[in-house]
Amino acid sequence: MVVSHTKRKATQLPPPMVLVFLYASLIVAGTLGLKLPIATVGSISWSDAIFTATSAVTVTGLAVLDTGKDFTIYGQILICILIQLGGLGLMTFAVLILSMLGIPIGFTNRIYLREDLNQTSATDLMALTKVIMRIVLLCELIGAIILAFVFIPDVGVARGIWSAVFHAVSAFNNAGFSLYSDSLSHWAGNPLLNLTIIMLFVVGGMGFTVITDVWQFRSWRKYSLHTKLMLFGTIVLLVLATLAFALMEWNNPETIGKLDWASKVQVSLFQAATPRTAGFNTVDMASLNDSTTLMFMILMVIGAGSTSTGGGIKVTTFIVLLLATIAFFKRQTAIDIFGRRLGADQIMKVLALTMVSMGLILAAMFAMLVFHEGDFLDIAFETVSAFGTVGLSRGVTGDLDQVGRAIIMFIMFVGRVGPLTVGFLLAAQKSKRISYPAGTVYLG
Repeated sequence: MVVSHTKRKATQLPPPMVLVFLYASLIVAGTLGLKLPIATVGSISWSDAIFTATSAVTVTGLAVLDTGKDFTIYGQILICILIQLGGLGLMTFAVLILSMLGIPIGFTNRIYLREDLNQTSATDLMALTKVIMRIVLLCELIGAIILAFVFIPDVGVARGIWSAVFHAVSAFNNAGFSLYSDSLSHWAGNPLLNLTIIMLFVVGGMGFTVITDVWQFRSWRKYSLHTKLMLFGTIVLLVLATLAFALMEWNNPETIGKLDWASKVQVSLFQAATPRTAGFNTVDMASLNDSTTLMFMILMVIGAGSTSTGGGIKVTTFIVLLLATIAFFKRQTAIDIFGRRLGADQIMKVLALTMVSMGLILAAMFAMLVFHEGDFLDIAFETVSAFGTVGLSRGVTGDLDQVGRAIIMFIMFVGRVGPLTVGFLLAAQKSKRISYPAGTVYLG
């Protein structure tokens, strides 16, 4: 019996590998579903199907086909389901289904759920999962109802209702998929749509931990350190990005130069929020000034919040990097923020995450430049957008060859499952038996 237990334990896959298999399996299933004749208006290639499925599951939004024109209502519903499953996490849905059926959730499944939700403890995961689902469904329902008042007058009742539901799900999950060829540019001056979409992808990008914290406590003093950092960081980034976008694009006739001042402010706010993994756009990305494009790339790398539907290195990671830099120049050996002290293990994790992320982005960018011809800025923007699971593009997605698509799909997948997941899978944990004396390396 002991030998059997040992073998079973030895063959058990680590949680990161299980999550990789789950997301990969969902992409395969989505590819097969999108390849069915009833899913598309005309026949599509396997490359188109797997790219679309990968983009939907990773909630990126980069598209080689027109979602509204090339896919039937069945195909659009399938894409919407893939976005919902990919955004919230497969383990979350699996655990909820098992609990509704009265099937007990074992310890192993709780470990997988903990990994999927990026939690440090396996306790109270069921309660957290149920709260997450209530908040998600409530936000998407409210968003769909509000958006219906925008779409129905323009496209009719049936299509308007479906457009409202689809865009509410896509926005909350930070997917960026739209049923319209110009994304939401047609409604760039509509304040109801702009504010609703912004609220959906900002709330979805906060992270489930933050949403649950705000939902349960509703008091700044009771919030966790992570929640305080996310709320503070999100507000600061949103305000600074809005001001910067407005300043750099105010007189650009191809973006907001021809709009009245109220519309300029509104579009600036929308575009300041969307690079943080949302992917919707109300102006043409290829028409942006180079300075604005660089700012967008920086925001895409930063991304959204941990345990959210967004990608990037995460806002808290960026904040900790800044705090660590400030602490170094102040000759401080610890990082204190909001009455709490960050441990050395968290700082090491931040450094590892940043290095792995930058390495992946640069490697993918280099590979794209070697195997795929195109403008450097367009390729760099596309690569960063894929890593941050943003979905913004300067119009080169449809021109990618098979190698380019493969690289972008890989980066989208890594951006969704998390760069550290890849690092944990490649690294073997070994305890050191020898302790060496300290050495000095001259840096800087």
